[in-house]
Amino acid sequence: MPTRRICSFCRREFLQGTGQMYVRNDGSVYWFCSSKCRKNLLKLGRLPSKLKWARIERA
Repeated sequence: MPTRRICSFCRREFLQGTGQMYVRNDGSVYWFCSSKCRKNLLKLGRLPSKLKWARIERA
């Protein structure tokens, strides 16, 4: 049975074998459920707490 991963941006669960893994030069690993999450964090530099569709608790 595949293990479940949690998206580093929106905190949504997805199965191993789907999604994308991104490794920075310092060795930190990010898991993304979709290219939408990857682009919002890495390319656009957005915070998930400011987006309505991300499952992050907002202050």
